[in-house]
Amino acid sequence: MSSAKPLIGITGDFRPERYDGAALSWFNTGYYDSVLAAGGLPVLLPPYDNEEDLVRMMEQLDGVVLSGCNLDLDPTRQKMHPHPATKIMPKRREDFDRRVAEIAIRRGIPVLGIGSGMQLVNVLCGGNLYQHIPEDIPRAIHHRDPVEKNLRHVLEIVPGTRVDSIYGPGEVRVNSNHHMAIRDLASRFRVSATCPDGVIEAYESVDADWFCLGVQWHPESSTASALDLQIFEAFVEASEVWMQRRNEAPAGSQDAAEMDVRDILPMTSSLQKAA
Repeated sequence: MSSAKPLIGITGDFRPERYDGAALSWFNTGYYDSVLAAGGLPVLLPPYDNEEDLVRMMEQLDGVVLSGCNLDLDPTRQKMHPHPATKIMPKRREDFDRRVAEIAIRRGIPVLGIGSGMQLVNVLCGGNLYQHIPEDIPRAIHHRDPVEKNLRHVLEIVPGTRVDSIYGPGEVRVNSNHHMAIRDLASRFRVSATCPDGVIEAYESVDADWFCLGVQWHPESSTASALDLQIFEAFVEASEVWMQRRNEAPAGSQDAAEMDVRDILPMTSSLQKAA
């Protein structure tokens, strides 16, 4: 491997201007600290308005972390009426995350989706979501507690998956703070882990040449275990492979590489429009 570190883009949070304050962007420290600890070089991505600027930046990246959010994806974009418990994230935030994800999917750039980031990738690839676990899955355990911020549950990891190879044998417990969850998983993914109640907690790409891992828990959080850093290590390792392959590709071969990704990963109408 080259001594150069892969450049890892990280999406951040956003709050529009309001009566008592200016518009803000911020990035939870755990995301970039975890990327650094795993051997990557983090690149913080504010929500660009200009498409050409974003495309130019994405051309430089070797991996993308689609970060989570305390707010929710807009259910109306999935033809659902908002549930009273749903708190929709700012449109500029979701629009930007969608554009980043679409470019990464189209190009086959390694992706680590966390929390709402993993939900978004599934939706863009043709899957859908439960909007409110307590009502949609009445027998589910608690996945979010307004008081207990260190809520955890056991993972049931599917043998032979990437998540299985990352964590290895033994009981794994992860943090939990969500009320939306994956309902139908997009066909280009397979389930990597579930909660004992059956809620999908992790998925991975069925295409061995594209590293895409989505986790519902937050491995970057201060409530994560030491084992969770291995998620970032596996992701950065895949990004190193992407970086090496990109650097060795003949000049002018990028368009051909994108076409190969389209052939392997059939695009949804959303992605076709972005292309």
